[in-house]
Amino acid sequence: MGLRKDFLWGGATAANQCEGAYNEGGRGLANVDVIPHGEERWKIARGEKVMLDFEDGYYYPAKVGIDFYHHYKEDIALFGEMGFKTYRMSIAWSRIYPNGDEETPNEEGLQFYEDVFKECHKYGIEPLVTITHFDCPMGLIKKYGGWRNRKMIDFYKRLTTTLFTRYKGLVKYWLTFNEINVLLHAPFMGAGIVFEEGEDRYKVLYTAAHHELVASAWATKIAHEIDPENKIGCMLAGGSFYPYSCDPEDVFFALQKDRENCFFIDVQARGYYPNYALKEFERNNFELPCTEEDVKILKENTVDFVSFSYYQTRTVSVKPEMQSAGNLLSGAKNPYLKASEWGWQIDPLGLRTTLNELYDRYQKPLFIVENGLGAKDVVEEDGSIQDDYRIDYMREHIKALKVAVEEDGVDLLGYTMWGPIDLVSASTGEMSKRYGFIYVDRDDEGNGTLARSKKKSFDWYKKVIASNGEDLD
Repeated sequence: MGLRKDFLWGGATAANQCEGAYNEGGRGLANVDVIPHGEERWKIARGEKVMLDFEDGYYYPAKVGIDFYHHYKEDIALFGEMGFKTYRMSIAWSRIYPNGDEETPNEEGLQFYEDVFKECHKYGIEPLVTITHFDCPMGLIKKYGGWRNRKMIDFYKRLTTTLFTRYKGLVKYWLTFNEINVLLHAPFMGAGIVFEEGEDRYKVLYTAAHHELVASAWATKIAHEIDPENKIGCMLAGGSFYPYSCDPEDVFFALQKDRENCFFIDVQARGYYPNYALKEFERNNFELPCTEEDVKILKENTVDFVSFSYYQTRTVSVKPEMQSAGNLLSGAKNPYLKASEWGWQIDPLGLRTTLNELYDRYQKPLFIVENGLGAKDVVEEDGSIQDDYRIDYMREHIKALKVAVEEDGVDLLGYTMWGPIDLVSASTGEMSKRYGFIYVDRDDEGNGTLARSKKKSFDWYKKVIASNGEDLD
C-alpha cells in the first residue's frame, strides 16, 4: 500500500533553539531566553531556581541560536533542495506580543513570519506551525505568574486570533502547544511557572495544565471559524512505557505512566477529563478550576490530528534503584536496547508500538513531528561529515513507521525529523549535540562562523523524500 501520496516529509525546529535575534525586530524577552547552558539549566527549567533576566556569569545560547532570523532564506533554500513537503517551525510569542498583554501586535514580528512562510511556499513547502514551543513572554510571567493564571487564556486567544487572521491562506497546519506534557516535568520551560516557598506544586501544575487545555480548545475553535481549511493538532512528548518485568506491579506502574503522559492528549482528542484523572485529583484534594463554559469549549473543540515527538521508549519499575539517564522522561535501563551518546535508548520498533497505541487510543490521524539522533559530528579534512550513524538511525525509524501504516493500518499524515539543521539542544543547551542534515559552524560556547554545510545524510534524506520512503539505502 505504501505511504499516502501527499505524505508530508520534512524537518522540525523551534524558534527558541534556532531563531536568535532575541532583541531585534521589537521582540520582547521570554522564559526560553533565560535558560542558560550549564549545570543550573534544569533547576531553572523546572522552576526551582528563579531567573527572570540575563545574569552575569552565564551563557545563554538562545540569544543567537543559529541566527535563523538572518539566515532563513538560505536555510529554507536548503530544505527546498532536499525536497521538503513541510517545514515545522514555531512562533516566538514575544515577537508578536513583546510583553504578552498588549492590545495590538508588533507588526515587525508579524511581517517576519509572513516572509518566512512565503519563502517556504516558494519551494512548495507547507508550513506546519507550532503556536507555542515552550515560549512564554517574560511580561506574562512577572505580571501574572505564567500559566497558573487564568488570564493567560485570553492572552493566548488574542495571539491565536492574530495568527490565524494574518496567515490565512499561508498556513493550514497548526499545533497549539509543543510537548504539552512537559509542563509537569519542566514547569518554567513549559509554562513560565516559578514556584513560591511552601506552595502546593501539584495544585499549581494541574491548574496551569487546565488553563493550557482550555486555551488549546479555544484556539481550535477560533482556527476553524477563521478558516475552515485549518487543521489543528495537539503535540505530545511520546514514547511507550514498558514494564521492566512481568511483575504485575511493574505492569500496572507502566500503565499509570502511560496515562500520566497521555493525560493532556486524552482531553484534547476526546474533549473531556478521563475518570482516572478525576479520581487522582480527588485523592490529591485538588478541585479543578473548571467552569461550565470550559466544559463546553473542551467538548466541542477536539483536535483534528494528534502529533508527537518520538526519541525513545521508557522502561519503568516500581523499584526506585532502576532509574537511569536519558532525556526528561527517563526510566530504567532496557537491557535489550543500545543507547545514544547522551544515554537515550534507541528503539525503532518502539515507534511502531507508539504509533499503534496512539492510533488505537484516539482514532485520529497521527503526525510524527520530531524524531532524530543527537550525536557528535566530526568535520573531516575535506569538510565532509560522514554521519552514517544518523542515516542508520533514521532508516530504521522510517522502516518502522512504514510498517505501522502498511501492515497495521495507522493513519499517518507525515514525518518531520527533529533538527534538519543543527540547533541548540533543548535538554542540554549544547550545539555539540547535533541532529541536522546541515552542519552549522558553532560550538557550545558560542564560537564559530555560523556557516552552513551539508552532511552525508543530506543527500540520503533527499532520496528518501523523492521516493516517498521507498528508497532507504
